[in-house]
Parts: sequence; C-alpha cells; structure tokens
Amino acid sequence: MTQGSSTEPATASRGHAPGLVLLALALGGFAIGTTEFASMSLLPYFARSLGVDAPTAGHAISAYALGVVVGAPVIAVAAARLPRRLILVGLMVVFAVGNLLSAVSPNFQAMLLFRFLSGLPHGAYFGVAALVAASVAPPERRAQSVAMVMIGLTVATIIGVPMANAVGQWIGWRWGFVIVTVIAALTAVSVYLFAPRDAAHPGASPLRELGALGRGRVWLTLAIGAIGFGGMFCVYTYLASTMQEVTHASPAALPFVLAVFGAGMTVGTLACAWAADRAQIPAIGGVLLWSAGALALYPMATHSLWTLIPVVFLIGCGGGLGAVLQTRLMDVAGDAQTLAAALNHSAFNFANALGPWLGGLAIAAGYGWASTGYVGMALALGGFAIWLVAAVDARRTRLAVAAAE
Repeated sequence: MTQGSSTEPATASRGHAPGLVLLALALGGFAIGTTEFASMSLLPYFARSLGVDAPTAGHAISAYALGVVVGAPVIAVAAARLPRRLILVGLMVVFAVGNLLSAVSPNFQAMLLFRFLSGLPHGAYFGVAALVAASVAPPERRAQSVAMVMIGLTVATIIGVPMANAVGQWIGWRWGFVIVTVIAALTAVSVYLFAPRDAAHPGASPLRELGALGRGRVWLTLAIGAIGFGGMFCVYTYLASTMQEVTHASPAALPFVLAVFGAGMTVGTLACAWAADRAQIPAIGGVLLWSAGALALYPMATHSLWTLIPVVFLIGCGGGLGAVLQTRLMDVAGDAQTLAAALNHSAFNFANALGPWLGGLAIAAGYGWASTGYVGMALALGGFAIWLVAAVDARRTRLAVAAAE
C-alpha cells in the first residue's frame, strides 16, 4: 500500500455515504462512456453528414483520444493543490461544454476541434474519481470500489451508447451529443452535493505529482494499457461499419450488439476487480490473454449475427483491464497519486487513438473490415509482452523486500 492510498480512507469517508459518493462518480463515468463509445457507433452517420469517408471520420475518435492524452497529465499537475471535489465539478462542466459544441459542429474540422476539447477532462476525471472512490473503501476492496466508478462507463455501453445510437438513427447524430451534455450537467450537480468536501492533500504540489514520471513501474503499467487496450478499440470503432458491410445486419440490430458489448465490459470489470483484490499481477496478464483470444475469433465471426454477438461479448469482457491497472498504479505511484491515476486514462486513450488508426490502415490497405480483429489481437499480445516485463520486475521487487526483512 502506498502512502497516499493508505492514509486517505479514514479521512475522506467521514460524514459521507460511500454509496452516494460512488453513484455520483459513476454518473460521470456514464457520461464519459456514452460519448466515447457512442461517437464510434455514430461514425457512419456523422461521416455522411459532414462529407467524409469512414476512415477519415475515425480521426474524430482519435482527436478525442488525443484530448485525453494531453488533458490528463496537464490538468492533474495544474490542479494538484485544489480539492478533488472542485476538480471533478469543473471537469464535468468543461466536458458538458465540449459535447454541446460537438453537437452543433458546422463541418468536420470543427468536429475535430470540439472532440479534442471534449476529451481534455476525461482522463483527469477518471483519475481523480478513482482516488476518491478508493478513499471511501477499506483497503482490501480498493479495486472493487474503483470498479464501481468504471461501472458507470460499462453501463453506458449497455444503455447510454445504444440509446445515443438509436437517437442518432431516428432524429440525427447531433442529438447523441446533446444527451451526453445533459448527463454531464447532472453529474456536476451530483458530485458537488455528494463528494467528500476534503481539502487538498497536505503537501500536494505540481512538483510532487511529476515525481510519478520518474518511476519505472508506473511507465510499465501505462505501457500495458497503451498497447494492450488498443485491440478492443480497434474492433469497436469499426463495428458499426463492419455490421453494415460484412454482416449485412439491419441498422436496428446495432444498438443490441452494442449493449451486448457493454454487458461484456460490465461482467469483465466486476470479475477483474474481484481478481485484482486477490492477485493483481496475474489478473492483468490473464485479461490480456483473454482479449487476444477473443479478438482472434472476431474475423471468423463477422459474417453472421449469431456468431458475432457472443464474440463481441467476449471482447467486451476485456474492458475489465481498466480497473485493474488503475489500482496497480495506486500501488506503484507513491505520493504522485493524482498524476499517475490520470495518466492511466491517457494510456487507454493512446490505445483509443492507436487501435482505430492501425485498424483504418488495414482496412484502407484492402484487408477488409474484419481484419481489425487480427490487428487487435496483435495489440493485446503486445500488451502481454510488456506485462511479462512488469511481472518479472514485480517478482524481483518482492524478493528484494523479503530478503531485506
């Protein structure tokens, strides 16, 4: 247990109902998950509306991801001395504005800018929310408490994304982003009312947060997410187009398939968090291998809904990697908790940029829509290779500590 994570539960939870705190934080995860994944599912619609092809429209996904990559460390460092509750409220206000502007984008260039703006609060929100969630839970349930925040994102893939996609089909893709704006505003109010009213952590400073960047185990953990998570995003980004062009499914089937993916993410998040509270390092390696296997099945499953649906569920289960890596960063970041936690989502959104980019290259090269499964499998195995290095390092550290005792 790190110093930052071991001292917070007793102080942050006084006077606050953990259930209400987690519910408010999860609502923000619901808003973020809805916009992140709904924009992928709405890609064919805003591509036509803004006059670009699907691979080019994928750059809007990458612009959002780039916003996360840039925003997470910058905001975490700049806001180091602010109370976490105020940080979360401010981030949700900016997030709401970014999505409202996305809804009224007059052209694709404006869409790119507004998606970048929308992405800026994402990583810092999840990072700070994870620390607040861990602070209201006993040490042995940290991963499961963090997972409850992530459940907001996974429930978004079950309810929010299909709803936004259905609305996008029925009355226009712009309304999908309007829905997110409303949810983000509700989150800002909920967090203001229910999150712990604690002062900034004593001694917090931008310089202390930057200390995370000098820790090798932080970088290894981030690299696992940056590469290993890319496979899931590679497939998900082009799932709607694949169902149209390869599966020849009715547009009405897409919201259901998206909900199946979300159900897989929910199951995976809960299962992986439970495993992480018992065997953290093996849980990370196991979910990466699971993802590689599920992604390898995807190209063979795309020709029929009957085979596609169960494989999409299996791929979604790999989303459980997020909560596990979040708690791993809490253990290796020392006093630089906020920056490390936020950087976790920079890593994931680097994956969100890398996966669609590589998948788009494979599609543009003529390998077909289903080739994203093979690209995704390679990325998951790449993450597993980095995990092997991290696992060896963790074992070496345990042995060194045991010898010193």
